[in-house]
Amino acid sequence: MNPVLNGKNILLAITGGIAAYKTPDLVRGLKRLGADVTCVLSPSGAKFVSELALQSVSGNRVYNDLFSLTDEHEMGHIRLARDADLVLVAPATANTIAKISQGMADDLITTILLATTSPTLMAPAMNWAMWENRATQENVQTLKLRGINMVGPVAGELACGEEGIGRMADVDQIIKAVSDAIATHGPLKGLRAIVTSGPTHEPIDPVRYIANRSSGKQGHAIAGALANLGADVTLISGPVNIAPPKGVKIINVTTADEMLNATTAALPVDIFVGAAAVSDWRAENLSGQKIKKQEDTDARSLSLAQNPDILKTVATTPGKRPRLVIGFSAETENLVENARRKLAAKGCDWILANDVAAGSGTFGGDENQISLIKRSGIDEWPRMEKHAVAKKLAELIAETFEHDLSLGLSGDAS
Repeated sequence: MNPVLNGKNILLAITGGIAAYKTPDLVRGLKRLGADVTCVLSPSGAKFVSELALQSVSGNRVYNDLFSLTDEHEMGHIRLARDADLVLVAPATANTIAKISQGMADDLITTILLATTSPTLMAPAMNWAMWENRATQENVQTLKLRGINMVGPVAGELACGEEGIGRMADVDQIIKAVSDAIATHGPLKGLRAIVTSGPTHEPIDPVRYIANRSSGKQGHAIAGALANLGADVTLISGPVNIAPPKGVKIINVTTADEMLNATTAALPVDIFVGAAAVSDWRAENLSGQKIKKQEDTDARSLSLAQNPDILKTVATTPGKRPRLVIGFSAETENLVENARRKLAAKGCDWILANDVAAGSGTFGGDENQISLIKRSGIDEWPRMEKHAVAKKLAELIAETFEHDLSLGLSGDAS
């Protein structure tokens, strides 16, 4: 038995890749470690592995029909989605990955994946060219940013006879990933968090506004990573074009004032991460009508007023200050020096400094490079995907709370 997997309910979704023939061994391996495994088999998956074989090795009924009257009278897909401690998709085909990234629910497996609030792990398997296709890679990045983890694919000989990255990870690798996902799920259970994300849009008139290039990818990934570790997360987001991660409460706002009001209304919490790129300025005098271009002049002045400082407000709110307050410092020069000044000025505990200068690829990109600034020193992180940054930060937060459960912080978390 494995203390992590013992007694856990694993929902194994099997889609239509030839690697489905490995799933009976996967079920056996999980059961050997004490997990209870229920299988959901797609019609395409049934071409490669039989329902009877899966039922025999799992000891449980195999589900395959979204429109089974008995099951749906009992809301079967919802029950399957909610009863699982983890949903494992193996193999995960390019088609399934594409459908889930777009929020489609046209069969039992995709409906379960859209309805589940449990951690989800996918083991992709496909031809190397399909895996490397830009559409597939963008779909995978979308799912990662929503908190869905991937194991594999790996390099090797493919079913078509070609060589490349596309083989489903070995059974032992998948079982380890399942164990790791469950082991790391929950250390923040019982803790509440606020994450701000995206830009703010500050109107000048009914047509124009002041904004920035933040995509919200990093903030959304952080919210998802905290939720994956069991935190009760409220994500307060400015206007973005990405979907919120699973398992978080989303509050959509537009302006800095709206973000501040939503944030203070959600207090008190244990953790605050200010990842939003809040506009420092707004138009001092908002025009009720579109401002017309004046033909007799080359320029028009715009008076600006300073926006509220959300990070400082949260860090200095008497009686409601979160136990851990984390801010971001997006800089184009003097990264560390500016971040250190911000740490002192705002009264927060940690600052994550990142370079957003032209050519850095940070704003709108899928990667980030972080310098974690604390009063005790600086930790330079290597450049990595934003979902990996989020996972690393969430694990560091969990470690901090685990080591000091009495974090009565007042700006001194080191």
